[in-house]
Amino acid sequence: MKRANEMSPAPIHHQKGGFRNPWPHAQPKGFGAVLKWAITRSRARPDKVRNFPARSTPSTRVSIPDRSRDLAITWLGHSSFLIQCDGLNILTDPIWSARASPVSFAGPRRLVPVPIPLDRLPTIDITLISHDHYDHLDDTTIRRLISRYPRMRWCVPLAVGAFLKERGALHVSELDWWDEAEVLGITVGCTPAQHFSGRYPWNRNSTLWCGWTLAFARSKVFFAGDTALHPEFAEISKRFGPFDMAILPIGAYEPRWFMRPVHMNPEDSVRAFQQLTSGDSSASSVMVGSHWGTFRLTDEPVIEPPVLTRVLWGEAGLDPTRLWIMQHGETRHVLKQD
Repeated sequence: MKRANEMSPAPIHHQKGGFRNPWPHAQPKGFGAVLKWAITRSRARPDKVRNFPARSTPSTRVSIPDRSRDLAITWLGHSSFLIQCDGLNILTDPIWSARASPVSFAGPRRLVPVPIPLDRLPTIDITLISHDHYDHLDDTTIRRLISRYPRMRWCVPLAVGAFLKERGALHVSELDWWDEAEVLGITVGCTPAQHFSGRYPWNRNSTLWCGWTLAFARSKVFFAGDTALHPEFAEISKRFGPFDMAILPIGAYEPRWFMRPVHMNPEDSVRAFQQLTSGDSSASSVMVGSHWGTFRLTDEPVIEPPVLTRVLWGEAGLDPTRLWIMQHGETRHVLKQD
């Protein structure tokens, strides 16, 4: 494993007892803001916040190949993707539960059924976890994956490994921002993200949050995880790119006064993609929209993120074929020219 910060003073995103966002105006809102948001939500138009029809979110069911030599991606909902390349199967932030919650009777409910049952997945070789929030690190799903694929490799940010090991995971790599690790013949990189962590009120920011890069023999993928717009996207591309595919969150952004420090909106996502692909060598890179259409977490209508992203993409003069707004269960391929 290549440790970026091994010989240097404590990185600026480390703090006593945990971690922080090191950039100006990047700190998440506190408990008082949560109460303010709850009050304003209760007064909002019900058709915008609570009763927007889930049927407006597209869904489809397709089969998945067991292995793929070329780069392929399947959207499993929210931030859960199956990435296939060079014969490897890699999951990101898997959640198969009906709710993104510590309990089964409350919390955000899945709007669209899981398109592919977990027991119909091909053999999973690597799973990437971006942080420990319930919609990205789901206890029930983690236990099922560990039981089904005991030899699977896990890549997680600092201090998240204990959660997996307590549930029986055998092969866990914990990485800090800018670290790299060789895993089953590919290079996995850990990248900065602007977010926060904590599964309980008393352990906020005690574990790290991150994005991930995957360097295959001929393809590179960036998975941003859960993040706001931050200053490091160009540096991520410089260190780990150029990328054939960038998976960027486009949902869970309203109200902006509350969500800006932790979630990108479509305008931010398009800007992040432009920063990732500013070099000529990234001219064919595609952006895949994530973190929308599966759980109602915030106040924007469920179908709004892809609509706004397409509009802003066009206004930015970007090639429409390079924006992938996928359906649940859909598989797409990036074919490389020999």
